[in-house]
Amino acid sequence: MKEIVAKEIAARVRNGDVIGVGTGSTVDLAIDEIAKRCKAEKLSIYVVPSSRESAIRCELAGLIVLAPTTSANLSWGFDGADEVDSRLRLIKGKGAAMLQEKILAKKCPKFFIIVDDSKLVKRLGEKFAVPVEVIPEAQSLVLQGLKKLGATEVKLREGSGKHGAVITESGNIILDARFAEIDDTLEARIKSLTGVVDSGIFTDICNEVLVASSAGFKTLKR
Repeated sequence: MKEIVAKEIAARVRNGDVIGVGTGSTVDLAIDEIAKRCKAEKLSIYVVPSSRESAIRCELAGLIVLAPTTSANLSWGFDGADEVDSRLRLIKGKGAAMLQEKILAKKCPKFFIIVDDSKLVKRLGEKFAVPVEVIPEAQSLVLQGLKKLGATEVKLREGSGKHGAVITESGNIILDARFAEIDDTLEARIKSLTGVVDSGIFTDICNEVLVASSAGFKTLKR
């Protein structure tokens, strides 16, 4: 099903675009489809990836990769999501790249999310905890702060291929916090905690969600 939205996002590419590219398995499929179209139609585009993994994938696919620090104006961007609610609020960060993904999204005048229908939820936080990127020295301080904000459970995310915590591309750790309710103020309240870099709550960022299902393809707009 993910190939449906991958092809749809590739169809939106225009010659000369500078495209922000997120991170994840659905994004990888979209990168491949974009590369196919560029090769077939001899399109010249540039991509600004949100992670080393996406940068490598884009380069191997033959796309022109710009550094995340580029001052070029982005045409638009896209990414996947772990959860999407009816108001197009998101939880992201399963791949531990939410800080770079949020920076990228903020730079894009238009930002699209591509998912399959398993990512749609009635209540944000229904399936996934909220990832919180934290400066390592502040781990215990932030843990206490998250509980005061109403977190019912807070866990340090540990690596599966190494002993110890997952380390983000910025050298930080991730605390996964579960909340019974995620209101419109929680993103800002989490970020106000000393030692927090950012969280995986994304509000007022995406313009449109492209959803694939066994029944076909649909879009959700704000």
